[in-house]
Amino acid sequence: MNTNYPNRFVVFANIDFNEAGAEDWIEKTVTQLKLDVKNGARGLKVYKSLGMYNKDVDGKRLAIDDSRLEPIWETCGELGIPVLIHAADPKSFWDAFDGDNERWLELKTKPRRKRGANNPAPWEQIIVEQHNMFRKHPKTTFINAHMGWYANNLGKLGELLDEIPNMNVGIGAIIAELGRQPRFAKAFFIKYQDRILFGKDSWKPEEFPTYFRVLESADEYFPYHKKYHAFWAMYGLDLPDEVLKKVYYKNALRIVPGLDKTLFPN
Repeated sequence: MNTNYPNRFVVFANIDFNEAGAEDWIEKTVTQLKLDVKNGARGLKVYKSLGMYNKDVDGKRLAIDDSRLEPIWETCGELGIPVLIHAADPKSFWDAFDGDNERWLELKTKPRRKRGANNPAPWEQIIVEQHNMFRKHPKTTFINAHMGWYANNLGKLGELLDEIPNMNVGIGAIIAELGRQPRFAKAFFIKYQDRILFGKDSWKPEEFPTYFRVLESADEYFPYHKKYHAFWAMYGLDLPDEVLKKVYYKNALRIVPGLDKTLFPN
């Protein structure tokens, strides 16, 4: 792929967090991470399995802010690579399955997504663990995927961004939350324009126009591209061009090392 499209793709490394705490585990993990970066990795991607499914050497749930993992985050800071981290799932998956749950239809359609209040831990606990980890490592740059599941509470997300200056956010999979609050979301994007990155979970070209329409247009009352959640109508944020450029690529050019800036307009 990189041969056909030189300088168009970058790769982030991954880590298998299972067995953390085992003898020599952290030394081997950090050594492998350094080797991955030496071989071209431009960042570290952490999946939601950390904090939810990964188990330590004793078979216990591995918390995101577990002290045994700290050398990993410190190494990322030393290497100058960002950590793109996805923690938990939408809070609605933990909430009561009733008429007040705005993802009721999604959970009815995909019941395996529903979780008990403590499965595998309360939503709030997993999210707080993530924020604790960010605070402990101020020299490491973090990209909080899915706006940290706070796109439906931008006031709270703004407080976190103010408190944790090394935290950035990606907008993958939460465009519907932004499109239903266009005035507040527009003000938020303008205020935090240097901390927001465009993102998407999957390459589905037919879905991108919805993202562009929400971010770029002043259109009103149009549908989301999926049928099983976000059944509300959305509105365009009509963001200024300079803010759009930062969200689409300028922030990534600053945060992710080694990107070819000549491929992007000024």
